[in-house]
Amino acid sequence: MDRNLALEFVRVTEAAAIAASKWVGKGEAKKADGAAVDEMRDRFNQIDFAGTVVIGEGSKDEAPELYNGEKVGTGKGPRMDLAIDPLECTDSVAYGRYNAIAVIAAGSHGSLLNAPDTYMEKLAAGPKAAKVIKMGAPVRVNIEKTAKALGKKVGDVTVCVMDRDRHKDLIAQIRKTGARVRLITDGDVAGAIAPCMPDSGIDLLMGIGASAESVLAGVAVKILGGQLYARFNPLKEEHRQLLKKAGLNDKKVYGVNELCKGKMLTFTATGIIDGPLLQGVRYADNIIITHSIVIRGQSGTIRYITTHHKEK
Repeated sequence: MDRNLALEFVRVTEAAAIAASKWVGKGEAKKADGAAVDEMRDRFNQIDFAGTVVIGEGSKDEAPELYNGEKVGTGKGPRMDLAIDPLECTDSVAYGRYNAIAVIAAGSHGSLLNAPDTYMEKLAAGPKAAKVIKMGAPVRVNIEKTAKALGKKVGDVTVCVMDRDRHKDLIAQIRKTGARVRLITDGDVAGAIAPCMPDSGIDLLMGIGASAESVLAGVAVKILGGQLYARFNPLKEEHRQLLKKAGLNDKKVYGVNELCKGKMLTFTATGIIDGPLLQGVRYADNIIITHSIVIRGQSGTIRYITTHHKEK
């Protein structure tokens, strides 16, 4: 995967982010998502590569989503797997809340986990704590080991959790240790990557979120030297059937090396609304300003890109 292709993907996420940003706070989640999907698909199809969405927004009968198995690109050039979310945090955009991004993870053919759109239990940490966390260990143990690895007191450890009813017991367990809890309404891609970013203020991510977001975040976390463990946790019977049909089970724990293989990987995201990873889209005099990040596995580089677009 060359640098030019990685930068082409920035143009894709920029276009999706700008399209979604026009719907911020208007209460139209489906229209915001549809706008981002349309732009992402259109821009992908202008790029010389043969891409397959291996984990995304759902199945083919749920159009207009970029569905699992969809082919994108001109068909000329390298074969690549894609994990995508044209609008991560749809409700955040619809209701003008914190944290939303357009995001793509890409890898060589066969490198990304191919899985249905369901849920996974997740545990993520940055490089210093990557080797001490363990999926299935008591919450207290993971927090205490992380604190030691980071040279912090337990009371200074901050755990990011999605604000969901299903996490009430988890949140209570975290608070019982004395650690801090950072609740987010949506967006555990940024939440999982944040422990790898020294200035994010987040040390761990815990909880249950969507499977596509596990792969998306896993690519960035792997390149950055952190760890993300994920285990399927279907919340509905239909999700169990999807896993069974795909030959997957809810016992296996996937680390970053199972979520995404090799080094031919890139993570690309553009902010829509300000969050822990990126600033959102800004509108000035006939100018739209976007803020993006590109992380490449081959080189290990992190690029922050600020782009000024002439408003049409």
